[in-house]
Amino acid sequence: MDLPSALAADRRQCVAVVGAGGKKTTLYRLGSALDRAVVTSTVRIPIFDEQVSDVVVTDDPVAALAAHGDGDDAWPLGLVPERERDDRYRGYDPAVVDDLATTHDGPVLVKADGARNRLLKAPDDREPQLPSRADTVLPIASARVVGEPLSTACVHRPERVSALTGVAVGDDLDATAVARVLVNPEGGLKDVPDDARVVAVVNMVDDDALRATGERIAAEALAHSDRLDRVVLTQLLSPDPVVEVFA
Repeated sequence: MDLPSALAADRRQCVAVVGAGGKKTTLYRLGSALDRAVVTSTVRIPIFDEQVSDVVVTDDPVAALAAHGDGDDAWPLGLVPERERDDRYRGYDPAVVDDLATTHDGPVLVKADGARNRLLKAPDDREPQLPSRADTVLPIASARVVGEPLSTACVHRPERVSALTGVAVGDDLDATAVARVLVNPEGGLKDVPDDARVVAVVNMVDDDALRATGERIAAEALAHSDRLDRVVLTQLLSPDPVVEVFA
């Protein structure tokens, strides 16, 4: 199965990614695989000009989209409201992305929270910034966090992860803890629109041991939530990024 199909991102829709351990790479892989894809964000995002055909900085993305050319080399298109400094752009208000998704006749791919390059996270009170028109939401975690201590070295907001999982800060994380974060209504499922599909992604499944870890996370997540459509194990830096799909 190819990546867009596995992630339920193969139709005209708004796809939002949350969590940690592969959000940006997921956006860029989907953007390169889908026709007429727009890549955008509702939160800060590192400069990604090299990952798309063009980035337009504009406070009116709908107008910028209408004015954009339509050649084969015109996509994927990045749309952002402001270059905050040399290393990142700001994100749009979710309502602006809703308008963009309504207007565009192709996929709109959205980074909807931040994780400071950690492997696992739980959202704070202001996160995620999900568009209400999100058709598919992808909560992401890295298989590599299993066996690591619950600390800021690998986890964004470890105290919140502790509250969701019962794992004390400083203790090692197991597959059950990662699954609990992915499926918790205050974790990976926070503020997901009622009619959105949810596909949990366990990334960095780069060898047999990590595959076994990913399988344990997938089994736990599916056993404890009926909200997931499926769990997909990925190695997003590989030419063949889909490792296994569980439903």
